[in-house]
Amino acid sequence: MQYSNRKKVGLDIADKEQIEIQFWQHSPIENPESEAVENLVNKFCEAKVLLEKLDYHRALFEQASSILELGAGQGWASCLVKRQFGGKQLIATDISPYAIASAHKWEHIFQTRLDQTTHCRSYEIPMEDASVDLIFCFEAAHHFVKHRQTLAEVQRVLKKGGVCLYLHEPVCRSFIHPLAYARVNSKRPEVPEDVLIYPKIKELATEAGLKTEIRFDPTVTNRGLNQTVYFAVLSAVPGLRYLLPCSADFIFTK
Repeated sequence: MQYSNRKKVGLDIADKEQIEIQFWQHSPIENPESEAVENLVNKFCEAKVLLEKLDYHRALFEQASSILELGAGQGWASCLVKRQFGGKQLIATDISPYAIASAHKWEHIFQTRLDQTTHCRSYEIPMEDASVDLIFCFEAAHHFVKHRQTLAEVQRVLKKGGVCLYLHEPVCRSFIHPLAYARVNSKRPEVPEDVLIYPKIKELATEAGLKTEIRFDPTVTNRGLNQTVYFAVLSAVPGLRYLLPCSADFIFTK
């Protein structure tokens, strides 16, 4: 079974990757030359959620000597992790060279320095076998177009006992996926996005040789009014998280 975020909207995988790459070149507030305040505000709002995640998964970050971010965008999350957990080797990667070209701006903001930045696909990581302790994505895995190959690549790169975290991902069951997918892409049509069907992701991770834990986390941090109400209901009624679209962390262990 090949699970990707390809949909019947006239776009193949190569098309989607090019849209993702070129978005960062042409975005009015996120291109490499932009110094837009809106981008700073948006990222710092997202950072509130990331700080919650780092607090919950703190032990994994503290124990790791080498950390790799997949789908890093401009690398701001890697810079925050580097600032929070000094002394770690931190490598930030993204599919778009126009995205990762802005990492130096965030290094300046967070007063830190990443060990390496590079552009690569999530399923073509330029690292040696068994070379990284911890891999993480933050709000990025639902952009990946080849989940089977990505998880196989994660398994290859991780050291024995290493962990990969997909943090704050939109997830759902297959029966409601068409509605969830349509809603996500109507909100942000510039770049094709997906909602991860979490039983399928778990199946592919098992196929790749990874153990999987899924932590449903319907946080209300950095949500709009309607989303706050929705996720508050999911928090109050835990059983709904397994049936309705929710946000979740995937913890994959080699």
